[in-house]
Amino acid sequence: MKPKTQPEIWFIAGSQYLYGEKTLEQVREHSSQIAEGLDASPHLSIKIRFIAVVTDTPDIRQVLSQANQSSTCIGVIVWMHTFSPAKMWINGLKTLQKPLLHLHTQFNRDIPWSSIDMDFMNLNQSAHGDREFGFITSRMRLPRKVVVGYWTSAQVHKEIDHWARACAGWSDWQDAKIVRFGDNMRQVAVTEGDKVEAEIRFGFSVNTYAVGDLVESIRQVTPAEIAELLAEYEEKYHVAPELKKGGARRPSLEEAARIERGLETFLVSGHFKAFTNTFEDLHGMKQLPGIAVQRLMAKGFGYAGEGDWKTAALVRAMKVMGSGLAGANAFMEDYTYHFDPDNSLVLGSHMLEVDESLASHKPSLEIHPLGIGGKEDPVRLVFNVAGGQGLNASIVDMGNRFRMVINEVVAVDPPHELPKLPVARVLWQPLPDMHTACKAWILAGGAHHTCFSTNLSSEVLMDFAEIAGMEALVIDKDTQIRDFQKEIQWNDMTYRK
Repeated sequence: MKPKTQPEIWFIAGSQYLYGEKTLEQVREHSSQIAEGLDASPHLSIKIRFIAVVTDTPDIRQVLSQANQSSTCIGVIVWMHTFSPAKMWINGLKTLQKPLLHLHTQFNRDIPWSSIDMDFMNLNQSAHGDREFGFITSRMRLPRKVVVGYWTSAQVHKEIDHWARACAGWSDWQDAKIVRFGDNMRQVAVTEGDKVEAEIRFGFSVNTYAVGDLVESIRQVTPAEIAELLAEYEEKYHVAPELKKGGARRPSLEEAARIERGLETFLVSGHFKAFTNTFEDLHGMKQLPGIAVQRLMAKGFGYAGEGDWKTAALVRAMKVMGSGLAGANAFMEDYTYHFDPDNSLVLGSHMLEVDESLASHKPSLEIHPLGIGGKEDPVRLVFNVAGGQGLNASIVDMGNRFRMVINEVVAVDPPHELPKLPVARVLWQPLPDMHTACKAWILAGGAHHTCFSTNLSSEVLMDFAEIAGMEALVIDKDTQIRDFQKEIQWNDMTYRK
């Protein structure tokens, strides 16, 4: 699931011819040093490449057009070293199709008190050059990220990386293919949505394939492929006795391995980045995919249950955005509550499909009845998720726009054993508290399906939503219901057609 080309962020500096070639040479040298400094930062996960100093309308149109056409450029950083009259940026910015970050910095950190003269002042004009650029981007209503601070600052680097990760997620969505095996769960509202509008806005396509197509791929799996997966299971997991070689339920594990290999082959051969299925449409399959889905998510595929293609797409994007960070991103569902007034908790889980990347320990490979779906007992991985900072994110279709709802949480270790709950699970305290968080989530129309993250911040997802032209609502430690309701009302006015 790795990208075929190395993504990069382009760094472009603005100036003008007014100051002469000597000054422009200094601008080029300084801009190159800043780009190289950013690229060398341990806090930045994506390559930063210095492209050019632009000085007039044709320059700007040309370089931004090149950014649009580049298969490696996933975003553009712009900085004004000198004053750069903003009218000459208009035509280029009108055509820009890549995410934009405006870096408000300057080459020198300090004022050279004893030597400062007008030559220095003419060269180092970011303080008002960037304000000129800021006006035109605001006047043009352009979505962009603004980062302020000295360019060697670790905090500046981290803010840029949040945006760069969002750019990576957005780039991955372009031309992505998501497969639905069957339709969504019957009579469910929130998993529905406008797939055509999603492709127009977000770039990914969602199409349905018959479960029979998947069944055919499963049937073609060879005994050798099954044996290879069984050996891997036995090495990686605590295998329940009945599933071991010679055990009474061993054929069920063999079938689970067959499903995993057939499903992966279908996804890889079709160049799909995410998928969804439903327990109501399993015709021709012996069991609902459990371990298959858990392991494929761990390999980078997006997934959500019951036909929820929006969450499947979000899981995939968040996996890309969190690449290289400790922690994981996985399909999740708010399942049940612990309403202890002194320790209110949400138990998150799903029937079978929680990504093994979240496991705090070596998972147990088990088989249990499911109670729904009408098929044979499915094989799944059972584990707890470790405590720590996290968040849940959901995308819903509000009719006239897509909305992302984000709730910051604190995951906790289970206070008690759960010997009779044969699923992967996580417990968390939603911020700011159970009462406020749940009320705000429901007022926002957030879905019961989410992507649970232990390595992404709300800032990354806010940047992603900004790039995608998506409304975003954040529920965090500072959330108050009255203010949150007003924000929803204001947003409704903004998006009203």
